[in-house]
Amino acid sequence: VVGVGEGGGGCGGRREGTSGTELEVPMPTFQWEEIQKHNLRTDKWLVINRKVYNITKWSSRHPEGQRVIGHYAGEDATDAFLAFHRNFGFVLKFMKPLLIGELIIEDFWALRKTAEVMNLFKSNQLFFLLHLAHFIAMESIAWFTIFYFGNGWIPTIITAVVLATSQAQAGWLQHDYGHLSIYKKSMWNHIVQEFIIGYLKGGSANWWNHRHFQHHVKPNVFHKDLDVNMLRVFVLGEWQPTEYGKKKLEYLPYNHQREYFFLIGPPLLIPLYFQYHMVMTIIVRKDWVDLAWVISYYIRFFISYIPFYVSHWFVWITQMNHIVMEMDQEPYRDWFSSQLAATCNMEQFFFNSWFSGHLNFQIKHHFFPTMPWQNLPKVAPLVRSLCAKHSIEYLEKLLLQALQDIIGSLRKSGQLWLDAYLHK
Repeated sequence: VVGVGEGGGGCGGRREGTSGTELEVPMPTFQWEEIQKHNLRTDKWLVINRKVYNITKWSSRHPEGQRVIGHYAGEDATDAFLAFHRNFGFVLKFMKPLLIGELIIEDFWALRKTAEVMNLFKSNQLFFLLHLAHFIAMESIAWFTIFYFGNGWIPTIITAVVLATSQAQAGWLQHDYGHLSIYKKSMWNHIVQEFIIGYLKGGSANWWNHRHFQHHVKPNVFHKDLDVNMLRVFVLGEWQPTEYGKKKLEYLPYNHQREYFFLIGPPLLIPLYFQYHMVMTIIVRKDWVDLAWVISYYIRFFISYIPFYVSHWFVWITQMNHIVMEMDQEPYRDWFSSQLAATCNMEQFFFNSWFSGHLNFQIKHHFFPTMPWQNLPKVAPLVRSLCAKHSIEYLEKLLLQALQDIIGSLRKSGQLWLDAYLHK
């Protein structure tokens, strides 16, 4: 571990855009051993842009809740901070009183700075407008089909498929607005996201953001990434099935989870689990505006079986990037390494990008959540080059192989559980 005092300890290496308002004055320096001690509920430090902040008392006032920022207690949160905030100057006003010292610079910043110079964080407004128009057009076509041809089996099936496609595409688009990737002003991103996820999909923007941001902050980390909380229905990775087996925990026959995944996973995630969790979150947090958006959706659709079809699509696409990757308790890693360990890409192809809402560029999206998706292919060569420089695997798969690997991963975790259950 290297201390800041080695190599000058001044502000000459500051990251552009995040510390320009801070005064260049001598301040205490800390080594990682000291920082990592302050990771308790009652004692939280974190590092942003070489600067060490004591957030113990302030974390409860964090706009997205103290859990999101608390996940980085005792760690370097620089890249997470840059990924989720666009108005750095405004945020730094609140951070100045919390500043207590300095640390070091990370090499990953060079990649982000290059992407900024290439204007890859600037969105193409026409691109996203056309994307919004294309799934609204699909929804209109679906309803015209039922209205004109009646509710026979063939029109109903055609309508279901078209509406499911429209709903899935709406989900991918609201995801980008939720990351504040499209407009410079956060307010407009939030408004459009609430319209898409609320009125067009019947979901809660606040619920989605709170859940999804924790996934980005700590991908595939048990007890912090809510997306790997499988409610004891599945065991994932290598650590969890082994622990369950050692403790003789058998809530379900996990050695057969690759089979019952088809009955429980894709069909029920959105229409059952997500809906229940979302409604409970809305009630607990009193998000009445989100509730109004959700009600407007169900009034518009009245009774709809579409979530069943969309759930299949959503589960297969989102899990092919993460469920097959490393899952564990939390070994300390920098932002760059933690994102690579938990994500993989699908091959770059027009259909794959449309079908997955550009989540085939999952590695780049996790590095830069606020980068508009039409620019993700442009930053890909830079990411590959950085991985090659540090001899880190850059995993990219064929689409069908990625889908098959989901079942393979469940099979492997199930066998690990059975072996630990029987022999350890």
